[in-house]
Amino acid sequence: MTGPVVLRAEGRSSAEHNTLSAYEKRAAWELLFDGKTTRGWRNYRSKTISDGWQVIDGALTRVKNGAGDIVTERKFLWFELRLEYRISRGGNSGVMFHVAETADRPWQTGPEIQIQDNEHGHDPQKAGWLYQLYPANVDATRPAGQWNELYVRIAPDLCEINMNGIRYARFQIGSEDWKRRVAKSKFARYPDFGKPRRGHICLQDHGNEVAFRNIKIRELTPGRPVPDPSDGTLPLRAVPAFPKLKWAGWAPVDERGKSVPLRPIVLTHAGDGSGRIFVATQRGVIHVFRDSADHPAKKTKVFLDLRDRVIYRDKMNEEGFLGLAFHPRYAETGEFFVYYTTREAEHTSVISRFRVSPDDPDRADPASEEKLLVIKQPFWNHNGGTVAFGPDGYLYIGLGDGGSANDPYGNGQNLGTLLGSILRIDVDHKDAGLNYAIPPDNPFVGRRGARGEIWAYGFRNVWRLAFDRETGTLWAADVGQNLWEEIDIVTKGGNYGWNLREGRHSFGPKGSGPRPDLIEPIWEYDHGVGKSITGGLVYRGRRLPQLRGKYLYADYVTGRIWALTYDAKSNRVLRNERIRSPQFPIISFGQDEAGEAYFLTVTADGRGIYRFEPTD
Repeated sequence: MTGPVVLRAEGRSSAEHNTLSAYEKRAAWELLFDGKTTRGWRNYRSKTISDGWQVIDGALTRVKNGAGDIVTERKFLWFELRLEYRISRGGNSGVMFHVAETADRPWQTGPEIQIQDNEHGHDPQKAGWLYQLYPANVDATRPAGQWNELYVRIAPDLCEINMNGIRYARFQIGSEDWKRRVAKSKFARYPDFGKPRRGHICLQDHGNEVAFRNIKIRELTPGRPVPDPSDGTLPLRAVPAFPKLKWAGWAPVDERGKSVPLRPIVLTHAGDGSGRIFVATQRGVIHVFRDSADHPAKKTKVFLDLRDRVIYRDKMNEEGFLGLAFHPRYAETGEFFVYYTTREAEHTSVISRFRVSPDDPDRADPASEEKLLVIKQPFWNHNGGTVAFGPDGYLYIGLGDGGSANDPYGNGQNLGTLLGSILRIDVDHKDAGLNYAIPPDNPFVGRRGARGEIWAYGFRNVWRLAFDRETGTLWAADVGQNLWEEIDIVTKGGNYGWNLREGRHSFGPKGSGPRPDLIEPIWEYDHGVGKSITGGLVYRGRRLPQLRGKYLYADYVTGRIWALTYDAKSNRVLRNERIRSPQFPIISFGQDEAGEAYFLTVTADGRGIYRFEPTD
């Protein structure tokens, strides 16, 4: 045929595919297939595309013999590629890159990522493997007839292949390891094979039916970050909030001369009208101080030192002291609540109640501890750790899935465990056998096999959660696995998808597409932009009107900071604006009693708390 093939895509689902989300447009992703025509594709070493490739229900489909391999009309050097494929029973195909039309076959120049039905196919090279070069030690594919999502990154520093969100391989084209593997493969006889060049992307006709959709690409420029997915920059900058502050009992080095960075993990207030600021460190010390324009903070007091109970290790840096929340009626009760990893048992989280000293409002009583929950964690990571009181007076607790990778125990979707959930408990009453009560209106109370403490579930690692102090909306940032970070609006009984979905994407061999019972994030970003979200808060202070009502969040790895404008009525993000920052690893956000916002970083000099100020 001499022109694009056009077949009408039937059904609602096909209309939702082959489009770019608002985020993807901001982040410079492009469509390589429009879901309606074969425009942009042609047969290998040909000017046209055969009628063996047709668009059926929004998928570019190989439908009959003689279809032939097809390539993009454009050439690409460094890029990220995402696509979905569906292979027929026993079928075989492939995706190649850096293809030059100088050889008889595209695989003689372009490395191939294998596609096949792993269950009924006959090729020992399995789907997702870089053919004869880089195998995988897992099989994350779904059966023939189901859609699989492939992610490929081809860059000079590092290449990567992920199948359904599971990492299969990392490699570097042209490295010594690469050369050794090529030399042992059938490709050794082809001198132009695997040379980093601007080349075509190829979809293989291996004689079996195969379909592709949602084919998207983002070109990469070495030495430059991918475009920031933002709608401009707010006229703000980050500055040290308390530049003269000294931390009681802390020294930057220990008695052996080893560096001991300050790790401020929580900044909050008591809500008692005192205006005091409380800062907890991950090693287990809660500091308190006052700050004002007339009397800038100069030195903290130690409110509570729990280092004898809290364990923190740099190589297991998702443990330690992680959460602090004051009772809504703290002025009356003197109670506050903490979340920490205990020294008493390996990988064990504790949520406890403490009380202030009756003699000194700036000192807590270390002997007043009452443990509410003791939660065994299977691994050291994904502890969550936020504790926060909601407008209903109940304590909410953010937990991770228990750690490792890919949620090996399936905790995210298991209502029989507290892990992978946000809990809601009543700390003012006690049920039989508990040091707290379970609110009777919690969504899973009375359900057989479910923990009544659970308010919402399907989370990987909530870091952090916060209530909008004006609307009461509960926001949560959930740290992703290999590809996507997400922001959620948390509602009663909600299932947020992990480990069936990562962000808005199907995850793993048992993953799911969008479903009515799985709540999608309101915002996501990919790992080209950042790799570990740090959730913040909705700003309700008075000092920075340009921030009011926006949700602050950051990425721990890149140090980028954004302010998100969300419209609850339409459930849409209206704007995502960046804020200039020193691009330090940001581990947490906090707010004082007046609603002014801060962010916290690991620091060797004690100046790890920042606030925002206008650039003009």
